[in-house]
Amino acid sequence: MSGSGEPSAANEGLSRAPSAAKEPAAEGEAAGTVNLRGKEEGAARKSRRRGRRGRGRRKEEARKEAAKEKAPLAPPAKPVRKAPRSQPSTDKLYAALDLGTNNCRLLIARRAPDGFKVVDAYSRIVRLGEGLALTGSLSEAAMTRAIEALRICADKMSRRGVSRSRTIATAACRTALNGTDFIDRVRHETGLSLEIVSTEDEARLAVAGCAPLLDKSCASALVFDIGGGSTELIWVRMDGPDGRHPAIADWISLPCGVVTLAERHGGVEVPREVYTRMVDEVSGQLDPFLERLKTSTGKASSGFHLLGTSGTVTTIAGVHLGLNRYDRTRVDGVWISPADVHGVTQSLLEMDYRSRAAHPCVGQERADLVLAGCAIFEAIARAWPADRLRVADRGLREGILLSLMEADAGKRRRRRRRRRRKSNPTSDNGTV
Repeated sequence: MSGSGEPSAANEGLSRAPSAAKEPAAEGEAAGTVNLRGKEEGAARKSRRRGRRGRGRRKEEARKEAAKEKAPLAPPAKPVRKAPRSQPSTDKLYAALDLGTNNCRLLIARRAPDGFKVVDAYSRIVRLGEGLALTGSLSEAAMTRAIEALRICADKMSRRGVSRSRTIATAACRTALNGTDFIDRVRHETGLSLEIVSTEDEARLAVAGCAPLLDKSCASALVFDIGGGSTELIWVRMDGPDGRHPAIADWISLPCGVVTLAERHGGVEVPREVYTRMVDEVSGQLDPFLERLKTSTGKASSGFHLLGTSGTVTTIAGVHLGLNRYDRTRVDGVWISPADVHGVTQSLLEMDYRSRAAHPCVGQERADLVLAGCAIFEAIARAWPADRLRVADRGLREGILLSLMEADAGKRRRRRRRRRRKSNPTSDNGTV
């Protein structure tokens, strides 16, 4: 049994050994066959999936292309060109509005190399100070006229896209008992915030607006602005501290203008004796200022010329030039003599109201005021005899525009200096 068992055991061992020796190879072959097939089959499946996904993407792209072809073509976007921050925009608009006792005036302009270029302008006689000398208050009719004109000004400023503005009111609102109430009403009904300027500020603005017409060869000049409710006189020296602007040596604001003087003495019928009374009244108000100038300067009547800015002076110049219709380009800056003014005054005194109203340079709106203005000018010419008078069809509005533009230019200069300091920092001893 054992013998029969041993050979069986040996045979078993012999039979297992080779099989055992071959098993790894057999297992390896079997494993290799399985792994290779698994890779091939996996690759085939992935390829099929990629094929399906690729076909899906191609179909989606084809649909997008078809949609693009059907959609309307949009115009190409235009590149936005921004101006350098260091360069001011030439399109910036400024506005100056002056509501006086007689007129409402507006100027809209943009900066130009030689000052400014007017874009829009408006002027209307509203007679805001009508009856003020008698009642001390602005009348309802006068306020309504002024607000109608101010609405037009506000609309012009809005439509033009004004960036900076200054809107001022002068003598009528300064002296009227209801002046501040009127200012509130204007703000409520037009959106404009009127600033009641002082007499000093009014005088400075008048000089700033007329400064380009001053004769630099003279040592000094008397600038006067004959308004509706007041008259400003400013004595200026040409040797300003900055060398560019005239220096105001002294000034005065007289509480009389063409409206107030005409209401006290009459403007429709003006016989010579009434005219003489008007001149005497104004001369009496000028005497203190004349004496003050003689004391302070010692040369109030030598080496100077007159410069007048007002409707009165421009009207006189138009009559003197014999214009068939008023022409600012011929009037602004013209030189005339006081003798010429006297001749115009005498011719106006000889006319009746209808003849004055029919004159193309006077018109109906000024026919009852022009002789009061002539009386104010004659009193000034008597106090300061001069050989020449320069006429200015400019004034407060131009002064406002120039001051606004100069202020903006100063801000730009300060910003440039700050940028230079930041880009070139220096130590305490001045070295970089």
